[in-house]
Amino acid sequence: MLEGLGLDFQTEAVYLAMLKAPTAKPHDLALSLRLAERQVHDALDELARISLLQPSTRDPLTLRPVHPEAALQALVARRQAEFARLQQELEEGKAAVAVLLAEHAELNPPVRAPDVEYVEGADAVEARLRELTNASRWEVCAFVPAHSQLPLASDASDASGEPQARAIERGVRYRTVFLDSIRNHQPALEHAQWLVALGTEVRTAPLLPLQLFIIDRAHALVPVDPGGASDAAAMVSSAGMVTALLALFQATWNGAAPLGGPRRRDGDGLTPQRRQVLRLLATGCTDDVIARRLGVSIRTARRVASDLLSRLDARSRFQAGARAVACGWLDVDDLDMC
Repeated sequence: MLEGLGLDFQTEAVYLAMLKAPTAKPHDLALSLRLAERQVHDALDELARISLLQPSTRDPLTLRPVHPEAALQALVARRQAEFARLQQELEEGKAAVAVLLAEHAELNPPVRAPDVEYVEGADAVEARLRELTNASRWEVCAFVPAHSQLPLASDASDASGEPQARAIERGVRYRTVFLDSIRNHQPALEHAQWLVALGTEVRTAPLLPLQLFIIDRAHALVPVDPGGASDAAAMVSSAGMVTALLALFQATWNGAAPLGGPRRRDGDGLTPQRRQVLRLLATGCTDDVIARRLGVSIRTARRVASDLLSRLDARSRFQAGARAVACGWLDVDDLDMC
């Protein structure tokens, strides 16, 4: 019945027997289940390892079964996380194959689609972006995560802000989403406030998927490697791809908070940023990964993670994720994001 969750028949039988008789000794379990006592001890060790058994509060040397509701929710969450890791390994394998094929395709290079333009080098990317924004007629949308590699048009390198100001004067609408973390970083906050003073609409979100610029809903500029390992970018002009990226931007924009407004808390008392930290914790992300994704210091990431574990009375990140799912703070689908 529980084989899909990683339990073999003997381990499952021991767990179900202990639910019926929590104080049963290994010898009694072996007799009732017609198993060797060694097999029962192996099953008990496995149940303790996956947190279906825990030490008794009265006698720490005695194991007691965890209530099925909490225990099986935790087991489901664990398997979800394992499947997510396997999926990640598969994606990494596919990427390695792609690199290998590319290295052996120099004599017969692929034909690139006419609606995708590749721009290589930071200076070339900046020049292409400025060209697009200077030619914009009615709208520019942007995601600016902390780890962004593409330059922001009319940023601090252009202190006057004249190109963006002129565009706004001719009716171009600028919408930019930064990470929530800029609210606690004075230079970044001052830069965002400077953009607002020019006429840009600025909001913040706890997490951004990638750096993105969409110009007039006709062109989108994205990094070739969102992880920042390359300074190349792709300008996409395909209507289908631009529409999909615009939908991603609009969904994030709708859920983001205006720069001058307070950060909202949900019914559980969590800010959007803390809920994102909880999602990343539940999928096993390290403090370093969490800090990088949210644009905060490692110290801040550790402090927030510690506070969330304390609120959930959890001893590990996996247990925190399982308890967050059990109490409705997270959905099981949230465990696939890291």
